Amino acid sequence: MRVIELASIGPGPMCCMLLADLGADVVRIDRLEPSGLGLAMDARHDVNARGRRSLALDLKLPAGRDAVLRLLDGADALVEGMRPGAAEKLGLGPADCHARNPRLVYGRMTGFGQTGPLAAAAGHDLNYIALSGVLHAIGPTGGRPLPPLNLVGDYGGGALYLAFGLLAALYERQRSGRGQVVDAAMVDGAASLASIFYGLHAAGSWSGVRGANLLDGGAPFYDSYETADGRHISLAPLEPKFFARLAEALGLEPRFVQRQYDRRLWPEIREAIAAAVRLHTRDEWCARLEGSDACFAPVLSFEEAPLHAHARARAAFVTVDGVVQPAPAPRFDRTPASQPRPAPQPGQHTDEVLLEAGFSAAEVAALRTAGATR
Repeated sequence: MRVIELASIGPGPMCCMLLADLGADVVRIDRLEPSGLGLAMDARHDVNARGRRSLALDLKLPAGRDAVLRLLDGADALVEGMRPGAAEKLGLGPADCHARNPRLVYGRMTGFGQTGPLAAAAGHDLNYIALSGVLHAIGPTGGRPLPPLNLVGDYGGGALYLAFGLLAALYERQRSGRGQVVDAAMVDGAASLASIFYGLHAAGSWSGVRGANLLDGGAPFYDSYETADGRHISLAPLEPKFFARLAEALGLEPRFVQRQYDRRLWPEIREAIAAAVRLHTRDEWCARLEGSDACFAPVLSFEEAPLHAHARARAAFVTVDGVVQPAPAPRFDRTPASQPRPAPQPGQHTDEVLLEAGFSAAEVAALRTAGATR
């Protein structure tokens, strides 16, 4: 599968990393000069950019645009993350691309979507999950909504839904022989991720008060606690039989087990759990509870997670160009993913990709002379 990626930030690169991890040939079109997009870092640290090749083109020049259109002849999908209408102004919108390759699946990644009163507005992950209702539900009781990193909008509601949509459209193409546009909006994806909570709210089982519900830290048996050495552990025994196992290990009163879901008792249960957890260090609790039915795990840092025995046993992390990073996911028994390739330097594969696409050496030289490529 050949994917042409118009360089962007956030969910677009993450989506293309997922596809590249599983074997897609992803070619990223970078700008000739740094655009200020993304975080300042060496290419090898840009984990989301791993696994693809890069060529640098000036898309504002007709020669650069025409080179992209020519690359689409052998492509299955294109991914762009510009504001609605920007690709059309460059002559690279869906109509332009489908005129060149009717089988192309055109993936569009935006925050608010291609339509609607906010479609052209600037924004970032936090704004999109705020509009979806998700941000309102995250944070402590009596406190303000807290950003859950940029996992819910950019990556969960954006990258994953775009990848899902691209693969679904490619599957449909097998029957119709035609490509189509995938309009992936982070505000839509974030709302979709929260489907169960919309259902619980409609059923009267989810309060609008932050930190007062079963899965938002309101329940004392679904939260993190500080240990004797200032670290933390996570406890999540939602089922009574699992909570009974935890209560036994912590020495909790039997009445707490009998009335686990009595919200009037939750403050007492929380206090008792917190006091018990503070008696031992995090590693001591690991020795007591890890692998048991108490639904326990230590809260690990980015430095610690790759070193954990479970991560090591599953080879959950790999080292690419000296950088430790998550391994490709999910796993396949017959066609496992290979070791990811390092992220490319912008324009690193310009000549290679153009020559492979059928450009002659003279045409490549002409693009460079015209200032359309590097």
